[in-house]
Amino acid sequence: MAKITFHGVGIKAMSACVPHDVYYNKDLGYLIPEDEIEKVIDNIGIVERRIAAPDVTASDLCYKAACQLMADNDIAPESIDVLLFMSQTPDYRIPATSCLLQHRLGLPRETMCFDISLGCSGYLFALSTAFAYASMEGINRVLLLDGETFSKIVNRRDKVDWPLYGDAGTATLVERGDYGDSTFMLNTDGSGENTLKINAGMRNPITPESCVERECEDGNIRNELEVFMDGMDVFNFAISKVPKSIKQVLKETDKTIDDVDYLIFHQANRFMMDFFVKKLKITSTQVPYCIHKYGNTSSASIPLTIASELAGKLEGKHSLMMSGFGAGLSWGSAFMQMNDCKVSPVIEY
Repeated sequence: MAKITFHGVGIKAMSACVPHDVYYNKDLGYLIPEDEIEKVIDNIGIVERRIAAPDVTASDLCYKAACQLMADNDIAPESIDVLLFMSQTPDYRIPATSCLLQHRLGLPRETMCFDISLGCSGYLFALSTAFAYASMEGINRVLLLDGETFSKIVNRRDKVDWPLYGDAGTATLVERGDYGDSTFMLNTDGSGENTLKINAGMRNPITPESCVERECEDGNIRNELEVFMDGMDVFNFAISKVPKSIKQVLKETDKTIDDVDYLIFHQANRFMMDFFVKKLKITSTQVPYCIHKYGNTSSASIPLTIASELAGKLEGKHSLMMSGFGAGLSWGSAFMQMNDCKVSPVIEY
């Protein structure tokens, strides 16, 4: 377990962008028996999702979010020293998407850019990286862009995964300032690699056979370039790790759950998050949800939830707990103080 504490570094501003096109889970009669659809929606808590058009990528959504953030907060491009792009759905395998975004956003050539790839816990790992760079001498501002278009790697005839995932892009501006301490506790268990996986790649080279759709477990359809998830394994992993992770951070920071103004979970599914709320004895007003209207947007879900549900609510000082978990397996939680964080309302692409 990595415990990391930062002093005098925090989040200055946040924004998010989602695709314009809305997909309703009530329309999945071709995939799920009609008499079961309402039950599925109630269990996962996802009524609708935003799905990117074929020519729209995660970087497009992040670009729009970044432009909104910079415009709303009068951020000059030349003031950005580091650009991080967190995604498992980059534009290309080579070059890094962060380099393309540097050019597209008009950031100076002196900007340091690189990509980070991780699952649904990725925002916390990337945010800790942004905090680390912002703590260094010579770095003033770090722009973290986190976006996913999982609709491009999920088969639309996969009844486990297709009802879950939506697309989104987010922007988070990190800098030094009048912030309290922030503590991250990050964890990994690679023995769970098969729980959530795309099999084809370097270890298993892509061939024409990789693109052939096949019927898999329980009648699900996918090819080897599309994501597989063992839903029960993910559920068991999450309920065993997430509450403990949050309690560990509270213990390390000498806080209680009552000291937390808002606890933002990765938006995996509603049933799972309701379990966390009951386990931790949290009041409903402390836990914002946006899964019902955006679905599971993977690593982008935590910043999207903040932009969707807390825009205009983080003026002054507030304490936030964030908790994410996903492929790897990896998970982590973080406690931080927000000070006049400017959160822009969610925009559409």
